[in-house]
Amino acid sequence: MKYYIAPRFRDKLAVHITKNFLELPHVRVPLILGIHGGKGEGKSFQCELVFQQMGIGVVHISGGELESPDAGDPSRLIRLRYREAAEMIRVHGKMCVLTISDLDAGAGRIDRATQYTVNTQLVNATLMNIADHPTDVQLPGSYDATPLHRVPIIVTGNDFSTLYAPLIRDGRMEKFYWQPDIKDRIGIVGGIFAEDGLTENDIAQLIDTFPQQSIDFFSALRSRIYDEQIREFIHQVGLDKISFRIVRSTEAPPEFTKPNFDLPHLIEFGNILLGEQKQVEVSGLAQEYNKALRSKEVPQPNTAIVQPIDDKSTIHNGAIHPQNSQTSDSTLDPETQRQIREILEQGYTLSIEHGNERRIRTNAWVNGGAIPGNNLESAIASVQEHLTQYHSEYVRLIGTDPKAKRRVIEKIIQRPR
Repeated sequence: MKYYIAPRFRDKLAVHITKNFLELPHVRVPLILGIHGGKGEGKSFQCELVFQQMGIGVVHISGGELESPDAGDPSRLIRLRYREAAEMIRVHGKMCVLTISDLDAGAGRIDRATQYTVNTQLVNATLMNIADHPTDVQLPGSYDATPLHRVPIIVTGNDFSTLYAPLIRDGRMEKFYWQPDIKDRIGIVGGIFAEDGLTENDIAQLIDTFPQQSIDFFSALRSRIYDEQIREFIHQVGLDKISFRIVRSTEAPPEFTKPNFDLPHLIEFGNILLGEQKQVEVSGLAQEYNKALRSKEVPQPNTAIVQPIDDKSTIHNGAIHPQNSQTSDSTLDPETQRQIREILEQGYTLSIEHGNERRIRTNAWVNGGAIPGNNLESAIASVQEHLTQYHSEYVRLIGTDPKAKRRVIEKIIQRPR
């Protein structure tokens, strides 16, 4: 099967790789090319196609390898794979690149609730060091004075704004935002269905029918068409015998006739996939099963719900507006009392944080202490005492899961008049 390679993508990747192997006078070439964009748009697959067309070697790292229970292992892995790629260039005499897939998933910080570990810091620092000194990449505990060959690094991800800012600055990383235009989408989807007899008009109509879907949607659609034949094959062999027939049988592998790839049939299955997507989006079972999450999701009257570890939703144009939170009258509204009861019933602990407007802007809340015991009346009384004590400040209620050691709710319950 001959897949389509988008010219813009191919040229950007080929120029970056080639430029890193040239000696350009008085030109500092960024070592890292960061390819970012929406999910499922074929960033990694397009890279593989370009690498194959250029005939270059590839050393892979997954974003999932950038964390470890042992501090320093991921950064050592990056150095080791980089040196491996440099050795491939020296031994085989051809271009080679180091690729890191989903870098933002392994080294990015999605929000303040994302744990920032020592390994995350070391991965960012290591990549910055390699970008600055690409021919002098040493392994911990050893030193080799022999210069390495420069190895271009290709990283992919969805949102590079989650990465450490000095890593993605110009000079270290060149950024390329990949969003296929309609011509690219027709070419890529046409390559997916190249053997199925669809015309270019059919491809264009299929894309127009599902305009919001990524490239991966159409690849999954083609795979889904085979489900009917595979289900019939399983029923013929028997559910209890299918494992032996596929894995250990001396018979030839099963062959399937070409399914119906007519446009109406594809649209029918595409609508099934679309319905499954919407079902996931609207079900919200986590909210239904977890009362604390449900109480956070839908703000009720006289309630200001703050998402965990993030108070940006209550800050507008530099001023703090905790919507509908009560003023400092030291009396808890019924909704807050209900939430306190639900938190205690689930075995969570309560605590208080407070701060003036300057502290709230910088998210520098002051710990006001835990609310002792699990009795509803005493907890409400204790919270009201804190409201009186900090009557001139913002006060928020914190619910914490002691087992998971994470916050399950943050709610501003008082603001100064």
